[in-house]
Amino acid sequence: MNTSTEAASEPATNAAASDESLVCSGCGTTPRPEDQSAARLTWSRGSDAGRTTWTCERCSRENLRSIESKLDPVWW
Repeated sequence: MNTSTEAASEPATNAAASDESLVCSGCGTTPRPEDQSAARLTWSRGSDAGRTTWTCERCSRENLRSIESKLDPVWW
């Protein structure tokens, strides 16, 4: 059951996530403003020392083996 305080806090959380600017941690590129939503679906999102990082499609493809090698062996 949602109380009025829970319902009021949900949009703020979603708005904060969508206001976050995307910058590729590999090459520094940023998507055009009209492509921000699509980039959130196609870019890789990661976490580094508690900070959210983003990697563009090109850098993700170029560094796939490195990314996979950091996964826990349970995944394989």
